[in-house]
This record gives sequence, structure tokens and C-alpha cells, in this order.
Amino acid sequence: MKHSAIAAGVLLSTMGFSGTAHAEDDALITALKDGTPMVNMRLRYEEVDIEGVEDKGQALTLRTRLGYQSAKLHGFDVMGEFEDTRIVGQVDNYTPEQAGYPVIADPEVTELNRAAIRYTGSDALEGLVATYGRQRIIYDNARFVGNVGWRQDEQTFDGTKLDYGVGDFKLSAAYLTQVNGITPGFDANVTNNLFNASWTGAPGGSLTAYGYLLETDNVPDSDNDTWGLRYAGAFDLDAFKLLLTLEGAQQEVEAGDTEYYFAELGAEMAGVTVKLAQEVLGSDDGVVAFQTPLATKHAFNGWADLFLATPADGLEDTFVTVGGKLAGFKLAAIYHDFKSNEGSTDYGTEMDLLVARPIGKHYTVGLKYADYSADDFGADTSKYWAWGELKF
Repeated sequence: MKHSAIAAGVLLSTMGFSGTAHAEDDALITALKDGTPMVNMRLRYEEVDIEGVEDKGQALTLRTRLGYQSAKLHGFDVMGEFEDTRIVGQVDNYTPEQAGYPVIADPEVTELNRAAIRYTGSDALEGLVATYGRQRIIYDNARFVGNVGWRQDEQTFDGTKLDYGVGDFKLSAAYLTQVNGITPGFDANVTNNLFNASWTGAPGGSLTAYGYLLETDNVPDSDNDTWGLRYAGAFDLDAFKLLLTLEGAQQEVEAGDTEYYFAELGAEMAGVTVKLAQEVLGSDDGVVAFQTPLATKHAFNGWADLFLATPADGLEDTFVTVGGKLAGFKLAAIYHDFKSNEGSTDYGTEMDLLVARPIGKHYTVGLKYADYSADDFGADTSKYWAWGELKF
């Protein structure tokens, strides 16, 4: 991040913040005083039980984020945020903290989570937002690019991102030099080019086209190029709201080409939403399968995380989601049926349950459960979470 610091210094000096102009000094002080502190704390207990592993994994961790977002000055603002994850009460029976236990991907870590300079345009460049530095990037539903917000150490990116919106159209492009993963071992130097263009004037919803061109530095044959198209819409009918999402993508890697398909049909009525969907991550003759290395993977293919990497024979995930609110509680139940895309292997099934409730504007508590029943892939796995979060 030394390049970000240098850029900040050059920016301030070229704008005249040298102490010689009182008006600029006053403007700078005002921008700093009118800034916003950021505080986020999440205490979470996670338990993992895997058939064949003698001991359960247990983790009680507290994630704290402290940051600051300045007000705008000549179209610019700056932000910085530190992140710290600590084990509470010596509840650390999990890998990587102790070998021999199931993996829980929340190690103790202290790091600079985000640090960026942003320019939000002027009258001549209305609609332009340019961000440079360490930042959070989420495209669409985070299936291909996301921040993995469920883990205590979120995923962020070093690089430059340009966004431009006019009317119903929005264009976004990013050039990334580093991925800061959910554990220090997942960090990587990269040369990634991301493109995402959306049109919200499509009938019923939005149409998005994207291209994600990924390469890990100093790793031979690591190119991963994905091009796709996504439609997400909602139609108000007399008795209910009809929900429809369709998506398809093509991925090219050194070992072969694969496809991605997603179709979801749902209905929302009286505060209850029911959806039936199928997601297909294809396989090229069982040699290589469709992968999503920058995704928020925990949100897809079951919360038990058996399919963070797509098996070589691919994956077909057919699932039903039922969700709604009751007495202020958010409720969700999801049932998955997993099969291979190549061949006819029954991987297994999974039931996921969620209960969460906001308390006022700044607090949230929740319970979450995942139960994977293995057929021909992995082992029976159950996971349980309980958490409380403060955010302002």
C-alpha cells in the first residue's frame, strides 16, 4: 500500500495543502471534521462436526473494524480501516489454530483492511467515481466478485476501480494487483481486469454483461477468463410478485473451456418468498471444472462449504429457498440437492436454516445451521453459528 500513501501525498500537495493558503487549510480541516468514523464488531461462535473426525471444531472470535471516512474536498475523499480478529476465552479448537481439528477459516489476524482515495467527479465529469487503493468490490450478487463478508477477515482488493453511470446505464472497470483473502494464506499478487456493465431499463429488472480476466502472478498457466450475461427481474402481478433470474457464462482456462448456467423462478406473497433454482458449474470431460476464485463462495452451494472448489466433474445444485419475516425475525430455509455435471454422481444433500433479528439501528443477533448429508462426495458435515454484531 506504499503507492497509495505516495499518491495521497502528491494529491494533497498539488491541491495546495502546504500550509500557505488559509482558505485551503480551513477547507481541509472542515473535510476532516465532517468525516465519519466507522465501527464494526462481531462476536461469533462456530462449531463444526465432520463424520470421521474425532473432535469437533470450535471457535469463539471477536472481529473488530475501526475506520474513518473523510468528507469530500474538491471531489476527493479518503478512507482507512483496520481489522482485528481475536480468539475469546481460549475457544480455539480449530485448524489453523490447532492441528487435528476441522477447519474454521477465522484465524487471529490484524491488518489494514481498506485504505483508498476516491474521486466522485465534477460538473464536467458527472457520474464518474474513481477509487484507488485497498477496497471492497462486490459485483451483482457476488457470485464472481465479492468480499466474502461472512468470514471474520473479509476479502478486499488492491487496485484501481472506475465507475460511470448515466441514466439506466452503469459501467464499471477495475484493474487489480493484489487479492487480500480471508486468511493470510489466501493473499495473492495478481494481474486482474474486471468489466461489468448493467442496464436497469430492461423489462422487469436489470441486464448485466461482464468479463473477468484473471491471472495470478508468477503462476504458469493461471489465466482464467470468464464472460457472461445476467438478467434479474421482478413482475408485480395481481396476487403476488413473480421473480425471475437467468444467467450464463463461458470460462476459458489453459486446461479447457467450461460453462455456467443459473435459472431461478420465485414468487413473493404476503411477506413470504419461495424460489426454485438450479446452478450448473460445468465440466470439460472431467478434466477441469468451472471455478469462481474471487467469489463470496460461502453464499452459494450450501453453507457447509463442501463445494468452495468445484469438483472436476462439475456441479449441479438444485435448490429450494423459503424466506420471510415474522415478529421482526428474518427466517430462511434452503434445501440443496447436489449432483455432478459430468457423469451421474449423487454428491449429497444439504439443509440450511437461518434466524436473525436486528435490534435497533446498530445491532444484529442471529443463529445459523448447515447440515450436509454425503452420498458420493465428502463426509456428513454439520455447522452451527451464533453471533451478535454492532455496526455504525
